Parts: sequence; C-alpha cells; structure tokens
Amino acid sequence: VQLQASGGGLVQAGGSLRLSCAASGRPFRNYGMGWFRQAPGKEREFVAAINWNGGSTYYADSVKGRFTISRDNAKNTVYLQMNSLKPEDTAVYYCAAALGGRVLITSGYDYWGQGTQVTVSS
Repeated sequence: VQLQASGGGLVQAGGSLRLSCAASGRPFRNYGMGWFRQAPGKEREFVAAINWNGGSTYYADSVKGRFTISRDNAKNTVYLQMNSLKPEDTAVYYCAAALGGRVLITSGYDYWGQGTQVTVSS
C-alpha cells in the first residue's frame, strides 16, 4: 500500500485544516487507518484511528472533541478534520495503514505515508 498525505499548512490558532491520505496498491478496505504526528524533538504519537469500515474510531485525549477521522473506501482515502487548532498541534502528520487490529500503537501499522506539515501560529 502506498500512502500520500496532503492538506497540511499554516493556520492561526482556532482555525481548521483537513488532511487527506490517498491510498493505492492493495485493497484499501482491508486496512485500519491511523494518523500520527511528530513534533520537533518529540516521539511520534498517536492522534486518531478508524477501523476498516468506519464503524469504530479512536482518538488521543489531546484531540478528542476537536479532530474527526473518517474514510471513504470508494475513494481509497482517509481524512482528518482538525478544528480549534492549537499551537501544540504543530507537527508533521503521518497517515498509516494497519492490516491487523492494533490501530492504537505505532508498531501495529504496516505502511506509512511521507507526512504533511501542520503549523499553528498563536
């Protein structure tokens, strides 16, 4: 599976962005999908995940109520709608695909995209 993330950019605090991750290769619907982020000098951390049919979603406490993950299996794309952005959300955001069910941890993912930069100014 090849993953291409897009939609990052510079936004003021309180603003919104929508990230997209387009998948190609093996059947997209077989994979749980997740978003992770990595800020400078910090470890990569879990942001949100969604199971294969969108029936289950998971969020880090830091983004719960502000971010929404969704997927469109017909378009082989997963999205991350980010609202009420804060400066601490600044990071490179990565999408990833998991063939197994362990979507809450980095090691549960089989494929990673290249990342898209999100910068939130105060």
